[in-house]
Amino acid sequence: MVPAVVGGIGSVVEKSKKLDVPAQYDGLEGKTVAVLASADHSVLMEHAAIAGNIAANIALRIAQNVDQVSVLGPGEVEEWKYRTPRWQTLAPGEIAKELGVERLVVIDLYEYRLNPLGNSFLWDGMAGANINVAEVDSLSPDEYVFTSAVAVRFPDVEGLGRNQATATQVNTGLALKFVQQTSWLFYRHIEDKYPK
Repeated sequence: MVPAVVGGIGSVVEKSKKLDVPAQYDGLEGKTVAVLASADHSVLMEHAAIAGNIAANIALRIAQNVDQVSVLGPGEVEEWKYRTPRWQTLAPGEIAKELGVERLVVIDLYEYRLNPLGNSFLWDGMAGANINVAEVDSLSPDEYVFTSAVAVRFPDVEGLGRNQATATQVNTGLALKFVQQTSWLFYRHIEDKYPK
């Protein structure tokens, strides 16, 4: 009996362990940074404001957690995007120069949905994006020096329907999880050893 109790306690302790994780890209420290997000047209049709909201929240987390960083305000970035409707056709180095920053973080959101395809009765949120960083002061300012893919799902339980959660709750949870996972690329953080 005692070995079973000890084994059970050991399992609980193991599952609750945390990891100290370094940044995957640590080149934002002491730099001026702009965060931009774009989304696929199918995403924008369902969630018109999601790209701007995600960029603003990631910019905020970078500003709060990266030493001596200066992040361009999300309002300024959105205003520039509005004045420059073809901004996605510009080279990264050119965008960074126009915004007056040394680092450009570009989030290319290719998927953002709350339901499985063809089933509006169940919640199965999915957000996926390619995250890219350009350095204006590098030898190749128009090429991304760092690229990573981020994909998250929310909720963490299967079979959750409209009676158990609202679209607002699922949307908020999905966006928060995506912002957290993406911003963690840029600073040292603590995360669960065994994510739920």
